[in-house]
Amino acid sequence: MITFRKAVASDLPAIVAMLADDPLGAGREDASLPLAQGYVDAFAAIDADPNQMLAVAVDGAEVIGTLQITFLAGLSRKGAWRGQIEAVRVASDRRSGGIGKKMFEWAIDQCRARGCSVVQLTTDKGRADAHRFYDSLGFTGSHIGYKKTL
Repeated sequence: MITFRKAVASDLPAIVAMLADDPLGAGREDASLPLAQGYVDAFAAIDADPNQMLAVAVDGAEVIGTLQITFLAGLSRKGAWRGQIEAVRVASDRRSGGIGKKMFEWAIDQCRARGCSVVQLTTDKGRADAHRFYDSLGFTGSHIGYKKTL
């Protein structure tokens, strides 16, 4: 049975491995052990921030999916909170089995519970399969996102 929970430090190697097991992630992540200190430091910062939730999907004791939700306060939309869902990954041997959809349903419920009136995400332009998936969940490509590497 698949369940969802807040990630704990011992989940970090599995999370980083999923981030790296991806055509884009392969060039920017390093899942070798011991993990780079930057991952450990980032996890500690996320874990300490009440407006961040790093979550995992688990089947028994196995971590099979991950995502991060950032809860954003804003003045627009009459002071509405937004839920930003990012870094969504499902273990390669578990893809196409409905886990991603269940993860999003859970994440959207978390956003509702926190009083968010909007749920948003960004996705790389080259991820056509992901775009179809997000469309199927009711998301719309309403904005153009920009990033600048520093």
